[in-house]
Amino acid sequence: MDTEAQPTERDRSLPPHPEHPSGTPGPEGRSRSALVSRITDRLPGGRVTATLLLCLLFLLAVNLFVARPFEIPSGSMEKGLRVGDRVLVNELAYAFGDGPARGDVIVFDGTGYFGDADYIKRVVGVGGDHVVCCDGEGRIRVNGRSVDESGFLFPGDSPSTVPFDVVVPEGRLFVLGDHRADSSDSRDRLGSPGGGMVPVEKVVGRAEGVVWPFGRAGRLEPTDAYTGVPAQETSGHGAAPAGGGHG
Repeated sequence: MDTEAQPTERDRSLPPHPEHPSGTPGPEGRSRSALVSRITDRLPGGRVTATLLLCLLFLLAVNLFVARPFEIPSGSMEKGLRVGDRVLVNELAYAFGDGPARGDVIVFDGTGYFGDADYIKRVVGVGGDHVVCCDGEGRIRVNGRSVDESGFLFPGDSPSTVPFDVVVPEGRLFVLGDHRADSSDSRDRLGSPGGGMVPVEKVVGRAEGVVWPFGRAGRLEPTDAYTGVPAQETSGHGAAPAGGGHG
């Protein structure tokens, strides 16, 4: 007698045998939202709490690695920035390219140069610039070119009541407040160590805009006041020694 098992035709009316008899999909078949659902189910407030935590983590990351708020401590940058304004400082603004440019509003660490605190000022001169106050019309002159700063100066202020004639050393910045009558800046430290010039490595970042109060929130518009300033002195006058002038 033939004892070999005979093949039988599969009953195609039955569903295929499942890989998991319980009907529960394997790990690869689970929805990606399952883990999120398990986490949010364990949090008080569920998805709302999870969303707030994610936003907080994002803000912390931005604060640590990209930008951070800076509170304006004085009126030295009026009319544009008022006491109590919070500005967002871009800490990566100069990380991958050129350094601060004339007209930029920067935050810098003043330790050893201005004081043991952070300051916010406008860059008027960069390394190699010859900065003079003032021309026959009372304007600051940079590399032989007179600069119209009326677009951001505090109303009624002159560009400077303190005369100076300096050459900015390489790697340094000559900075002034927009409210010249109420600003302690490079002009006041011409006779101090460093000559009132801020080292570029002391720059924390560039101020990008006001974030608080909401009624004043907005971007700090860049100025074109220094656009026509040449890279070097072109007036034919000899440059003054760095740090020279009257303080």
